[in-house]
Amino acid sequence: MLKAFKKLDVSLATPTRIILGGGAAMIAAYDIPISTLDVDGVPDKYSLPLAEFKDKVRAVGRALDIPQDWLNDYFATFLFVLPSDYETRLVPFYRGKHLNVSALGKEELIIMKCFAGREKDIPHIRALLRKGADVQTVDARLQELLEKKTPGGQKAADLFDDLCAESETPR
Repeated sequence: MLKAFKKLDVSLATPTRIILGGGAAMIAAYDIPISTLDVDGVPDKYSLPLAEFKDKVRAVGRALDIPQDWLNDYFATFLFVLPSDYETRLVPFYRGKHLNVSALGKEELIIMKCFAGREKDIPHIRALLRKGADVQTVDARLQELLEKKTPGGQKAADLFDDLCAESETPR
């Protein structure tokens, strides 16, 4: 992952920031040993146009002989669940000449994983809780989303409640 980011940095001529989510964020920022085949990351709105960015990502994939979609924005479909202050919890991972990569905070990863609700996300949520995620921040955001009647909000809140109860995490 680091080698690919260094190669991407060299190819950039303008400042670009990538926000990591998913397994890559858990590995990079929280040293949680999980297996992942790709890097979930999105350039922020102040970076390169997405099409130009994706061209550079594919070129890095070709140069390093790794899949051209090694960096993908699949998790962007869940960005709407992030609290407005999520940037205050970003964890720096890589800083190059033009590229700045940060991982989502533990709380944001939990919220997104609760919304995804996949079986494989449950141990990830447990690990993030053990790493000291602020459960009050997670709970407050899930309650906001419930009040807005966000699709999937009830399922996400129920999953979070169950995992907190299971781990006896105070809220």
